[in-house]
Amino acid sequence: MTWSVSRRRMVPSAAKWLGVLGAIPFVACTVITVIGSPDLAEKASSALAIYGAIILSFLGGIQWGLAINDEADLTSLGAPPYRRLTISVMPALIGWLSLLLPRDIGFVVLALAFALVLMVDLRAARNLEAPAWYPRLRWPLSLTVITALAVGVLA
Repeated sequence: MTWSVSRRRMVPSAAKWLGVLGAIPFVACTVITVIGSPDLAEKASSALAIYGAIILSFLGGIQWGLAINDEADLTSLGAPPYRRLTISVMPALIGWLSLLLPRDIGFVVLALAFALVLMVDLRAARNLEAPAWYPRLRWPLSLTVITALAVGVLA
């Protein structure tokens, strides 16, 4: 691998640090849910669900950005960007729905949605529609989030 190819696969420092900072609420809420007093654990569980829905929406926004960055004509309903635009609004809708469900079911819905968005993101990178470094950022963050949500179900 040449230096330029290797460099393109390196996660930019800002993305790495901001990604880690964004994962802190998942970890903190999960820890508090497990070891906190019942009142605090309930608040942390609610915060985990709400933050999960917010971040899921954020990931959908990334897909929206990839779609509108595409050179294809966005006015054609059959164009691939239209498909990506449609997919990009699904995480927000799923996140909202998860908040209306009983908490444990909502956590499962969120975890599955994070896994599905990860697959969409990996495919985008594989198709050169997202940066080459993006999977290296998304894998550990997604695994952290999915684990936090799974522990939230068990807590």
